[in-house]
Amino acid sequence: MFDLKVINSVLEQLQDERGIPKEKVIEAIEMALATAYKKEYGKKGQFIRAKFDLNTGKTEFFQVKVVVDDSRVIFEREEEEKELSATPAQRGQATEGENEKKVPAPAGAEEKPEDSRVIFNPEHHILIEDARKIKKDAQLDEEITFPLEPKSEFGRIASQTAKQVIMQKIREAEKVSVLSEFGSREGEIVSGIVQRVERGNIFVDMGRATGILPYEEQIPGERYSPGERARAYLYRVEESPRGIFLRLSRSHPKFLEELFKQETPEIANGVVEIKAIAREAGFRSKVAAYSKDEHVDPVGSMVGQRGVRVSTVMSELGGEKIDVIEWSNDPKRFIEDALSPARVLNVEIDEEKREARVEVTEDQQSLAIGKGGQNVRLAAKLTGWKIDIQSARGENLAETDTESVTIHTDREPATNDKSTTEKTEAGELKTDNTQPTTDNQEGTEDQKQETTNAPEATENEPPIKNGKRGTEGKIRRKS
Repeated sequence: MFDLKVINSVLEQLQDERGIPKEKVIEAIEMALATAYKKEYGKKGQFIRAKFDLNTGKTEFFQVKVVVDDSRVIFEREEEEKELSATPAQRGQATEGENEKKVPAPAGAEEKPEDSRVIFNPEHHILIEDARKIKKDAQLDEEITFPLEPKSEFGRIASQTAKQVIMQKIREAEKVSVLSEFGSREGEIVSGIVQRVERGNIFVDMGRATGILPYEEQIPGERYSPGERARAYLYRVEESPRGIFLRLSRSHPKFLEELFKQETPEIANGVVEIKAIAREAGFRSKVAAYSKDEHVDPVGSMVGQRGVRVSTVMSELGGEKIDVIEWSNDPKRFIEDALSPARVLNVEIDEEKREARVEVTEDQQSLAIGKGGQNVRLAAKLTGWKIDIQSARGENLAETDTESVTIHTDREPATNDKSTTEKTEAGELKTDNTQPTTDNQEGTEDQKQETTNAPEATENEPPIKNGKRGTEGKIRRKS
């Protein structure tokens, strides 16, 4: 009936390529044969089980019955007696009251438990008295098997049903295998081949599953073409009716941490620990590291000799700038290091409000604030403190929390120059330029009057055209 060589080769191929165990495939074959047997030769209500021998190729069929008693099932005669004993009014209430709401029982009245018994089916149930004639120690809810006549020929409909059962079981087994494989790799860096790009989303072939790199999880400025290899951080495994999809990210802070873990043996061994990461993907990141061994420098281990390790990570991120600082329990020192490369004069903190006021010299103001407030914003994200930048004279230069930055650039009011206020939210720079009225505006009005009241041409002077004197009527065109 079966070609055992073909079946064995298929089982090995499914196990090697898709990771489906042989036992799961044999189980699917047995279930498909039982379904086909019931479809072709079985009766209604029968529960049929098949057993396939891989060595001989023979199949045995069994009918399964469950041992029950009066507490498990209800017989048809009891159901008929209940209907006959009921009055016509009760039968009418039973039929008419199906769509009506049940009236709650009065307080203190005992509610009768609902009958959970099922109707006895001789094809599926066997009484315990009869079961003990076959098996002396038979117990309730135990399954008793009865051998059936073996069959080897099935019709077209039964064969099609068996095929659908096998395909469904194989897909379910493959889904379980993929979930177990990639579920254990969640939180790691994975790589694959780019299949296609649709509406900014990149679909990556991961072998047995498809990875999705959404547009918002990509590094700005990166472009991928089909056939290229892409590396990303696997942060979630999703199961859907269409299959299993792997959610990937290249802008996640954990992607930066995993890259350092691969390049730094001290992090992989647990000697150096990354405490916090503040990242603006594609632009700049700050990493705070801590060493459990006082003889190991956390910053030096991550930077590497001549910056080899951090340069490798930066090249993977497309040239993203990375600042590595040492984590400290002292908030003042931690905030001071987080604002590097700027040098800080003084740090005052308010632990209740988690606010810090940082004083910097005039030549360090631009470094402390950064382009568009990027440096102070990343420092606030890294430390978790609200940081205000002040000059040595006590002027507020920038105010920030973990989400936004407000930059103030004020000049002396005596000069009445224009004042600019820049506000940065989530990396977007908005500038509002206002120019107050000054005395110079009177000069501009006088200049306008001088240009409008230009001197008229005299008899000996040619007329003025477009602010220049020229000769009227002496223009010749070359033919």
